[in-house]
Amino acid sequence: MADDDHQQFDLEKLHEDEKLVRERFWDKLRKTLGRVPFMEDAVAAYYCAMDSKTPTYVRAVLLGALAYFIMPFDVIPDIILGFGFTDDASVLVAAIAAVRSALAPEHFDQARAFLEKAEPADESEE
Repeated sequence: MADDDHQQFDLEKLHEDEKLVRERFWDKLRKTLGRVPFMEDAVAAYYCAMDSKTPTYVRAVLLGALAYFIMPFDVIPDIILGFGFTDDASVLVAAIAAVRSALAPEHFDQARAFLEKAEPADESEE
């Protein structure tokens, strides 16, 4: 039985999450650089979710977590200093823990390479 055969997920939701993540992930990331401690994990999750070798159920889990991170309205609003990203981090950490074996060292290498050259957005851009 293939990996995808025993997993239950909504393909329409997967496609919606993928579209949202592709359109808005890099902008959200740039705006939050330096303000959240889980950036490397978020970027590695992005690279894993976009990797054609990643099983569909893993993509669904990671894209759902990344879409939650991107959404401006969540359980704890991101603008609350010190607490705004705790729910985003919790969702992302749980997603990564659930599919840890699918995140390859190359995904983390890509994330570190991106973050080394990335610069945060001006606060006036937000």
